[in-house]
Amino acid sequence: MGVIKDKFKEKADSVNVEIKALLKEHGNKKIGEVTLSQVYQGMRGITGLVTETSLLDAQEGIRFRGYTIPELQEKLPKAPNGSEPLPEGLFHLMLLGELPTDEEVQHMTSTWQRRSHVPNHVFDTIEALPVSTHPMTQFVVAIMALQTESSFSKRYAAGMSKKDYWDATFDDSMDLIARLPRIAAYIYRRKYKNGEHIQPDGLLDWSGNFAHMMGYGDEEFQELMRLYMTIHADHEGGNVSAHTTHLVGSALSDPYLSFAAGMNGLAGPLHGLANQEVIKWIFQMREELGVETPTKTQIEEYVKKTLSEGKVVPGYGHAVLRKTDPRFTAQMEFGKKHLANDPLVNTVWNIYEAVPPILQSLGKIKNPWPNVDAHSGALLVHYGMVEYEFYTVLFGVSRALGVLASLCWDRALGMPLERPKSVTTELVKLWLDGKGEVWGD
Repeated sequence: MGVIKDKFKEKADSVNVEIKALLKEHGNKKIGEVTLSQVYQGMRGITGLVTETSLLDAQEGIRFRGYTIPELQEKLPKAPNGSEPLPEGLFHLMLLGELPTDEEVQHMTSTWQRRSHVPNHVFDTIEALPVSTHPMTQFVVAIMALQTESSFSKRYAAGMSKKDYWDATFDDSMDLIARLPRIAAYIYRRKYKNGEHIQPDGLLDWSGNFAHMMGYGDEEFQELMRLYMTIHADHEGGNVSAHTTHLVGSALSDPYLSFAAGMNGLAGPLHGLANQEVIKWIFQMREELGVETPTKTQIEEYVKKTLSEGKVVPGYGHAVLRKTDPRFTAQMEFGKKHLANDPLVNTVWNIYEAVPPILQSLGKIKNPWPNVDAHSGALLVHYGMVEYEFYTVLFGVSRALGVLASLCWDRALGMPLERPKSVTTELVKLWLDGKGEVWGD
């Protein structure tokens, strides 16, 4: 079947046995309580999913199979003469739970290179859209056009056995990850570079080739893409893009359909579109103040003005984290290493010093610290990628690594259709008055 697929099957069989034993012995054990406010306020903090690839701790931040971002930067294989981790290695880790060797990462790179061909009809579908169409819309439409290549869809229609669902899901996921950089780069060149497309370079790694096809041959930018693709890949299973991919996949929709659904969630302002909102907010601040590098005092006044208008400061706050996002820190360290004198990057750092104390003074903010979106745009702008509408597409290419690795595990573990119970407010009132109960369906 292939080295990676064989190892995944072996791991999955072992975990299946372990889960069955856990459920047999502890299946009726209660693991938490649900409050009415949680039900009405976005199910925050309700434990209701199992995601093997990563875990988010409010104080420690994201861990991928137990490893922090600094540990990944140290332990994952690098490109020749590079210092940032290769996303191929992170995918290997999320899929198999093991740190890969250099050879295993090279094997992943070559596997994705072999699987990266995009059929012409996908490009034709993109071309049928107005060039003015938002890049995320083009991205999702292209993924849906690529669904014609789904192995899962074809095999299911032919009567595939349940025991083979994981196999077809694995193949689709590998193909989709391999093809996404080509599709995303095509959209970028079409929309922003007069349709002057750049062919893939088969000698480059997954992220390096993505940077090349977008038109950025600078080795520093390729390093940035390796870091970016690594730190945006996963954030446990409850965020909108991960949960949506899992939810749609639970209906046995193939990986193309499931991932496209997740990307529609990522396109929302409260999720992946936030990185676009951050850089737009900074540009607006500089324009209103009439300066390229606002002082900390000017930033503080502008932040207070933003809040007084009933708006949020984009890039600050997180549903789970209660500290500075380690992904923000990783990007800040990249900036200090490669572009310490950049005015926009310095503005981001000044905002970092100004915003948390102001938000803390409000008394209602649980997390006044920056998240991943607060920094990424400034780094991209430095290297010439000023088209901030496209930033969420970069996020989407990266997020494929985590959500598709998780989808492989969903199918390998036989995760069922997700179908939580819902109730009406009238029934809740009867229940609280002791005149009714929440019925199952």
